[in-house]
Amino acid sequence: MSQIFDVAVIGGGIAGASFAYRVAGQRSLILLERENHVGYHSTGRSAAEFSSQFQSPWVGTLAENSYDFLVNPPTGFTDIDLLIPRGNLIIAASARAPLIESAFRHALSTSPESRMLHPDDALAMVPFLKADYVAAAFYDPLSWDMEVDSLLQGYLRLARQAGAQVQVASPVTSVHREHGVYRLQTPGGEILCRKIVNAAGAWADDFAALAGLERLGIVPYRRTAITVDGPEGMDISAMPGVNEVEEAFYFKPESGRIMVSPADATPSEACDAQPDELDVAYAAHFLSESTTLPVNRITHKWAGLRSFAPDKRQVVGFSPQDADFFWLAGQGGSGILTSPALSAWAAGLFLEGAPPADLCKAGIRPDFFSPARLSTLKQ
Repeated sequence: MSQIFDVAVIGGGIAGASFAYRVAGQRSLILLERENHVGYHSTGRSAAEFSSQFQSPWVGTLAENSYDFLVNPPTGFTDIDLLIPRGNLIIAASARAPLIESAFRHALSTSPESRMLHPDDALAMVPFLKADYVAAAFYDPLSWDMEVDSLLQGYLRLARQAGAQVQVASPVTSVHREHGVYRLQTPGGEILCRKIVNAAGAWADDFAALAGLERLGIVPYRRTAITVDGPEGMDISAMPGVNEVEEAFYFKPESGRIMVSPADATPSEACDAQPDELDVAYAAHFLSESTTLPVNRITHKWAGLRSFAPDKRQVVGFSPQDADFFWLAGQGGSGILTSPALSAWAAGLFLEGAPPADLCKAGIRPDFFSPARLSTLKQ
């Protein structure tokens, strides 16, 4: 007789992996990833930045409650630092210079060491910025690059050690339920489980529909990035990231080159996202407009999907239609930096019926992420 797992997690990105880490050992668990390796879509294409800037209040709270885990992960999780200091330089051209003051005051609420800069000081930090572009600036030291793959693999390593099974190349093609047991059909055979966790990212609504449940309006949005050659003869490894004050664009060092994004957010189907040439051109334009770097060639270009619920809040909790179907979706580009706290929230709801008390004390209501808020059905 086939094993009946307590829970099947659908999706091998950061959401599914971090949940598996929290729950494996307390429940028999299998994680199913549709692609040939984990972290292929949103997780593997992230800008990989840990910062409270340009975040909603609740994402900021989740990030603050994730920091200690990322700085001091569990024994055996990883042998390298997950956070690498970067710092963040926020700049504005003359037309948007008045916005710097309010952005700076907001930054102080989560990063009290932030400081206003004279434009000359900003150019000293990033010498290839154009002097006639930077009219106002401030610096936030509390920004880090993230070792995303090490974080993902750490979650999966400890989940496996606790007994979880991880199965790639396993898209679920049908879902049926008999006598309280889900039957999930995959190319490698049938998987039986008592509960499902929908951590399918851009495919979360599609998977819910496959399981006979309503869609909640979770929409993937494409974001594009390119890399170009850095300034010749200049060591940029310690250079801060640079964000336009309204996040019209951002760039930072990456492996000796400059990674640039136009911060686009174009609605998309769930797919293997590819960069749109217009957005690639915008990225190159913004870099040329704000710096002296010649964009002679684009060394790499890519796109990823960031999935949002209609109200931009994450979707975490059991479905109001099915008490054994658990949503963990709609993380909107913040899934990696909030994964320690959000996975703890999800595991608390899943195992105990209530999120961790410390996160509630930090100001997040127990029902704040509930999928019930998005349901069009009468409760």
